[in-house]
Amino acid sequence: MLVASEHALHVAFYGEPEQPKWNGTTTRMVDSSSTEEQVILVTFEHPSIHLFGPPNDEAFSGHRLAVKGLEPYGAFEVLHSEWIQQLEAMNAVHPRHDRARFMEGKRHLILTFHDSTFECVARGYRVEIAKGSLKQAIQSTVGSINA
Repeated sequence: MLVASEHALHVAFYGEPEQPKWNGTTTRMVDSSSTEEQVILVTFEHPSIHLFGPPNDEAFSGHRLAVKGLEPYGAFEVLHSEWIQQLEAMNAVHPRHDRARFMEGKRHLILTFHDSTFECVARGYRVEIAKGSLKQAIQSTVGSINA
């Protein structure tokens, strides 16, 4: 789940619980209101831009960065990002544009999931892990945003 405003960006998702006795023969279904799950909330600091959508894990080889090692089910940082360079070039028309100041601390971060991929440019991030539901995590997050 994603919560975004002009100055805030948060992504919440279920973590993979340890299942030491799991033998691979059963399936456990969860949804946004499932309780007692490991919820991971990532808060992005000074976000500039984000994308959330395709590809899913079955079409992942079509992602522009798959040939450079990007894989499903992970967290990644893109070094020397062309996306950040494109953002800087777009902003260069601003009369007071300062390339060094614009580029300072920008990071291209990617989270890849089963059904979607999340990308953003931000200055950093914080990770919180709690027990509960995605619905609870998002409601709490929305309540804390000063939009």
